[in-house]
Amino acid sequence: MTNRIKCIVSYDGTGFSGYQVQPEKRTVQRELEAALGKIHKGLEMRVSASGRTDAGVHARGQVIHFDTPLMLPEDRWTIALNSLLPADISVLHSEIAPGNFHARFDAKGKEYRYFIYRSRQRDPFRRNYAYQYPYPLDIQRIRESFPYLIGTHNFTSFCSAKTEVEDRVRTLEEIQLLEVEGGLVFRFRGNGFLYNMVRILTGTLLEIGSGDRNPDELPGILKKKDRSAAGKTAPGHGLYLWEVFY
Repeated sequence: MTNRIKCIVSYDGTGFSGYQVQPEKRTVQRELEAALGKIHKGLEMRVSASGRTDAGVHARGQVIHFDTPLMLPEDRWTIALNSLLPADISVLHSEIAPGNFHARFDAKGKEYRYFIYRSRQRDPFRRNYAYQYPYPLDIQRIRESFPYLIGTHNFTSFCSAKTEVEDRVRTLEEIQLLEVEGGLVFRFRGNGFLYNMVRILTGTLLEIGSGDRNPDELPGILKKKDRSAAGKTAPGHGLYLWEVFY
């Protein structure tokens, strides 16, 4: 008999080469599976996640699942894993899930947030956690762009040319730009996101805010289905996988 365990995991992506296991590189998945291997006395363990994050990208609410023959109380998994994981990963919650639950395929939507600090002075304490953008921005122009992006579209222009999936239609349910002390936070919520999609959306919206593009260019960019039509890819260290919805 086995249990399927679902966990909500938070991590600082600075010291990782992304989430997914890669040869000879430190990744979040490798650390999680190593900790589980110790708990299971050397048994090889596999973890499934709601999705991958790139090098430098953070997570506040990544969701994973794994199968285990151990009959620990569900809340004990949080304690056991955190006792073995490095300081830049934390399990926030654990529970027994239905046997057919899948962290990736059962996800109904996700929320990502992108953090920007607006200062000409470099902040050494924020350099890994928010993108420094010292240039003038027209916040109203950025917000005028949102209706062109919200809804169901083919987002080929807003994903990396390395994107492997063929179906690039996604639904963006909500975009917000929050003004916080010293900076800005973009909030994107949708049914799914393509490789680099949030970072390219952010880079394009910043170009609109700086006056390099106009909001009404967005329908044409979407229609072209060409990565080169959209703006620059914002750096990974400002991005957070905030929450996964089921």
